[in-house]
Amino acid sequence: MQSYSYSVADWGQYQHIDVRPTRGPLGAEVGCGDLRNLSSAMVAEIRKAWLDHLVLVFRGQTLSDTDLLELGSKFGTLDDTPRPQPIDQPAQDLKTKTLTTVSNVVEKGKPLGALSNVDLVWHTDMSYIEVPPDASVLFAIEVSSTGGETGFCNMYRALEELPQEFRSKLESVTIKHDATHNSGGFLRGGFELPKDPSISPGPSHSAIRTHPETGIDALFLGRRPYSYVHEHSIADSEALLDQLWKHAANQDFSWYHKWAPGDVVIWDNRCTMHRRNSFPNEQRRTMRRTQIKGTRPFRDANAASRPAHPRSRSPGQL
Repeated sequence: MQSYSYSVADWGQYQHIDVRPTRGPLGAEVGCGDLRNLSSAMVAEIRKAWLDHLVLVFRGQTLSDTDLLELGSKFGTLDDTPRPQPIDQPAQDLKTKTLTTVSNVVEKGKPLGALSNVDLVWHTDMSYIEVPPDASVLFAIEVSSTGGETGFCNMYRALEELPQEFRSKLESVTIKHDATHNSGGFLRGGFELPKDPSISPGPSHSAIRTHPETGIDALFLGRRPYSYVHEHSIADSEALLDQLWKHAANQDFSWYHKWAPGDVVIWDNRCTMHRRNSFPNEQRRTMRRTQIKGTRPFRDANAASRPAHPRSRSPGQL
């Protein structure tokens, strides 16, 4: 039986950092000074706050690429990014594999980074691989003055508020997570448009995932296009997925972060989804991103008997 150290009873208790929850269903702003100078006690409490609030925002930071990677490594093993790019080191350097740029800026005819300025749909980072990352860390260097907000969705709460009859139907459901399209909805290089979602490339994950640290269940959908519910007809799979996504995208489960230069945001990829609003392409937006290696998603049969996550309650109940 899996053992979990996380306790709902001591939720929100910190001695070394200042944690201010948002008014939304997830997220908190953390005051801890310079992220380059964290004590071990502060790191431990930041990790606890991350499990408590799912998304953490740190303001006014000044980080080099190396600083960002060192910060990420305090919370786990750095993972290879989905689009590794040279930053400012030789091609074989660790930085090439574990740090990427998200930007709409084009210099000398070449994009500085990935994902341009378009809307990004709700998704879980890299759910299209067998072992998705635990966390993503994003550092804002340049931001647009309008648009570009990042939305986060609380998947603990999305599961908690499913009608019981609907939730019961998901107990043994697994979903294929399509690998052919990125979070902007564009076909990835080297893939063909799937003719049938039931045979599109990608791993299968349980629709209900137990968080490996909190021991609490969350809805786990990944990304909508070309996904497939096993042992269903295509029509029935599409209908079920449409219901689940309509429910999960409920604005009562989400909160949006308005970026400022120097912001660092860390989110829990195991119990959230996220998306991004588009922004004017003439406005520069440049961010650095790294991620933390994850564990294979699983379902613990005992999770349903555990208390709900505190952020599954409405903000007024916190």
